[in-house]
Parts: sequence; C-alpha cells; structure tokens
Amino acid sequence: MPYVFRRYRFHYTQSEFRRMMLFSSIFFMSSMVAIFFAIGYATDSASNPVTDIILSNIPAFAVGDLFVYGSLLLALLTALVCLTHPKRTPFALNALALFWIIRSGFVSLTHLGPSPIQTPINLDFNLGIVATRFLTGNDLFFSGHVGWAFLMALLFWNEKTLRYIFLAWSAFFAAVVLLGHIHYSIDVASAFFITFGVYHIALWLFHREHELFLSK
Repeated sequence: MPYVFRRYRFHYTQSEFRRMMLFSSIFFMSSMVAIFFAIGYATDSASNPVTDIILSNIPAFAVGDLFVYGSLLLALLTALVCLTHPKRTPFALNALALFWIIRSGFVSLTHLGPSPIQTPINLDFNLGIVATRFLTGNDLFFSGHVGWAFLMALLFWNEKTLRYIFLAWSAFFAAVVLLGHIHYSIDVASAFFITFGVYHIALWLFHREHELFLSK
C-alpha cells in the first residue's frame, strides 16, 4: 500500500488537484441530495402501473438479495477503483454527479406506479435512509443501477478487465430488475442510451479532469 500513499501525497500537494477535488466532492454531494428528494417525490406521486411486454409475460422472481447485495458490491468496487488512484477521483465524481442530477430530472417528470407483482426488497440490516431510499423507492425511469454500472464501464473503457467487469454488472442488473419486476423494460433499455449521453456531456464539461483521469 505505500505506493497508494505516494500517489495521494503527489496529487494533494498540487493546488489544482485540491481545487478539482473540492468542486467534484461538493457537486457529488449535491447530486445525492437531488436524487434523494427526487426519489421521494416520485415515490409519493406514483400513480397506476402499466403493462409491459416483458413483465406482463414473466412471473416475478425472488431476486431481492441479488439486487441489494449487488448494489452494495457495486458501490464498494466503484469506491475502490477510484480511491486507489486519486487522479481518477475528480472526473469519476463529476461524471457520477452529473448522472444522478440528470436522473433526478427524469424520475421527477412522470410518475408511473411500480409493477403490481414485484419482488419484495427486504433489508435485514440498517443501511441508512439514503441507501434505503435508493433501493426501495419507486424511481422508475431510468434504471439507476443499470446506468451506474454502464457509466463505470465507459469511464474505464481503456482498462479491459474493469470494462468487462462493469459491463457484466450492468447486464446483471438489467436481468435482476426485470426478473424481479423492479423496473419496466423501457427503464432498462433507455438507461444505456441516456448514460452514454451523460458520459459525453461529462467529457465536454470536465475535460481537464478527464485528462488527469487518463494520465500515466
């Protein structure tokens, strides 16, 4: 681990890096506030469910544990791959913040009710109000878990192992949320396209942070 500490010492002695970290941290925390209230609003405003070409033709499978523990592991891996290389953190935080801010807007617009036959999400331990809302809210369009994993794949596209790990994770979440009737099929399909757009907006807005992200 000494090499990790050397990386931190090298980057945090630079005022520009400290400025990037301050901005990206504030931006990310602001996005968490935005998505927290957006999920609450969408959940409270949920109306009626609709039919779905996939959900209407398959039963709801008991995938609650896969959904919960898959989410926690994705959060852990995201933090690990960013924190071990501090140069990655500013762009990763900004891209994730932009993702959650844009998703906040989407989930606030239309208030479909969840599928009437949905696998229960049972939390046997206290994750805190923010994490619980992320896992149990009726924020349907678009799937945050599918998009989040796909965004990480785009961020680490040049690192083959991480790229395929995150792509597999995104496909895993797509299957889980459909099998559990947690999301409609349009929520899953649209997540890939919207996330791709979010990533390219992040490249345009945060080009210096991206250059640092890719630096040797």
